Amino acid sequence: MLPDRHHPERGRFVRDQVAALRRLPGLEVELCELPPGAPSLLRGARTLRARHARDRFDVVHAHFSLAALPALALPARVRALTVHGTDARHPRTRLVTRAVLPFMDIVAAVSPSLVAALPGARARRRALVLPCGVDTERFVVLDRAQCRLQLGLPAHRRLLLFPADPARASKRADRARALARHVDANLLTLGGVDPARVPLLVNAAHAVIAPFEREGFGLAVLEALACDVPVLATPVGIHPAALDGVQGALCAPFELERWAAALEPHLRDPDPRVEGRARALSWSATAMAQRVRDAWHTALSQ
Repeated sequence: MLPDRHHPERGRFVRDQVAALRRLPGLEVELCELPPGAPSLLRGARTLRARHARDRFDVVHAHFSLAALPALALPARVRALTVHGTDARHPRTRLVTRAVLPFMDIVAAVSPSLVAALPGARARRRALVLPCGVDTERFVVLDRAQCRLQLGLPAHRRLLLFPADPARASKRADRARALARHVDANLLTLGGVDPARVPLLVNAAHAVIAPFEREGFGLAVLEALACDVPVLATPVGIHPAALDGVQGALCAPFELERWAAALEPHLRDPDPRVEGRARALSWSATAMAQRVRDAWHTALSQ
């Protein structure tokens, strides 16, 4: 998930976890990133083997099952894999996941629902839930008017944020567009957006809407909650747990009229907020990094 100029956001959640791990005492963490595509897997294996020919790592931890293939080239006491969604659900990538799981000492998924989607009963029994978590130092409550001014957005227009790349069909941008038309709001979208701008976009919006068909985890919802911005989301990934009991948030199957009714109070408010930050802190990058570290230590001790 090496980023490029067209997709500077790619892989940011893994880099956030690496940064959080590096802040923990007693760990040395090296990050190896590969560009998308099958050829990079072969080149990556050769590069890693040459670069670390004399090294032996305590842990080699791959994110996404395709990355586990070049990771097998590195000597390690413990091998770990975290699956994020398509690697458990896409028919072809699922075959790769099934093939590499027997070589993994730690099998993890980013949500309980994704654990249930892992291929093989043994993998599901031993799998851990190890999300990457939200960077709560980057996603904070910011002045909405200042964010709009900085982004060049209209000061008084109704604005909704669709926190995904519209090109990803499973995120259902069609639903987001229909909802925005229905409530007479402008729709902002992500995808190819500099990660430094995303907290500004979240805070600039009246609400974040995530009418996703599928979701491995649900980081976008946590980012909105960390900014105390209202969220409407379908019950996939961790959305039900993250939004349960948050006044002003909605977690429900997408129904145009119901979602529009839930949005209206926020759209009438010039600065709508919910009490979501405390909930987001439960899934902070730091807290999730501690869970990863503990999983590593347990596996090493065994």
